[in-house]
Amino acid sequence: MYETKTVFSALIWPETSLCTLKGAKMTVFHVEKNTCYTIMANYHLRDKSLSLKAKGLLSQMLSLPEEWDYTLQGLAYINLEQLDAIRQAVHELERAGYIVRVRERDNRGRLRGVEYTIYEEPQPPSD
Repeated sequence: MYETKTVFSALIWPETSLCTLKGAKMTVFHVEKNTCYTIMANYHLRDKSLSLKAKGLLSQMLSLPEEWDYTLQGLAYINLEQLDAIRQAVHELERAGYIVRVRERDNRGRLRGVEYTIYEEPQPPSD
């Protein structure tokens, strides 16, 4: 639900030039909160280089318990999007540094598994 109010103070969106001046009419959204919510950094939500799909998937991943099935299939199971869309968003987050993938190999150099780490802020690329 939303309503229109007269705002009597300046609202400034950090790190942008967006500003609402005193006395301007604006639409106000009210958020009804309950006890089942997630606290996370806003960093990725403000990152203009990320698509909305990637921001949403990262927010969802940060809200899930650590023991969740973070496979593409596990993420597709709880979303409307299919595997290809989930895969594209994961790759975008990986390129941006929010997901870091480490390939595990045995003593003969064969691939034994992959470990993904999810971050709230992008990590610098490792060489």
